[in-house]
Amino acid sequence: MSTFDAAPGALIVHAHPEPLSFSSAQMAAAAGSLGEAGYRVDVLDLYAEGWAPVLAREEFAPGDGPFKPQAEQMRAVEDGTLDPLVRDHLDRLLAADLLVLSFPMWWFSLPAVLKGWVDRVFVMGGVFGGPHGLFGEAALAGKRAMLLFTTGGPGESFRPGGAFGPMDDFLFHIHRGMLEFVGFEVLDPVVTYGPARMTDEERSAALEAVEEAVARAARKPIAALPPA
Repeated sequence: MSTFDAAPGALIVHAHPEPLSFSSAQMAAAAGSLGEAGYRVDVLDLYAEGWAPVLAREEFAPGDGPFKPQAEQMRAVEDGTLDPLVRDHLDRLLAADLLVLSFPMWWFSLPAVLKGWVDRVFVMGGVFGGPHGLFGEAALAGKRAMLLFTTGGPGESFRPGGAFGPMDDFLFHIHRGMLEFVGFEVLDPVVTYGPARMTDEERSAALEAVEEAVARAARKPIAALPPA
């Protein structure tokens, strides 16, 4: 086996409409840090690719009766009829040892295009359900995931007693309901608070902090799975 084949893989799924944004610079910094840590880095830029976020009836084979999205996903996996682009993204997800979701926090959650990526690519029968279970028995058990994002508000607003409340409260539905649900071990998020309010020097320092935080996460041992 070659060194390249033995290297772990990281998939970064990026969701920001502006290539010159701090969020995009943060993603590039994280990609560089992972590469230096020995990862093969695969970047999916959803806006650049024109990703369609809507899980729609039209992407599945015609069928009778009401449209049941998860049932249609499972049928498409079994029949080999998944939308080719969804199949490509799913294969890249399954091949990665580390998933990084990169985004600006909008309305205390994911941008719609990124949530739509989860809707379409976290396929029932492909990553959970069907031959797979949930959580520790799902298809992505033994792999890791982390959030890399920016906020509009300052850090003190996301603390207990702050204007918005604890950040963990906003991340629970992503960490538990999306990532852990399909088997991922979730790493601590890497967050830059309020980059729009920073000076150029502060933003440069923030990017260095991102590189260091991602490098630490990359070196963290994978947690052992519980016995079957």
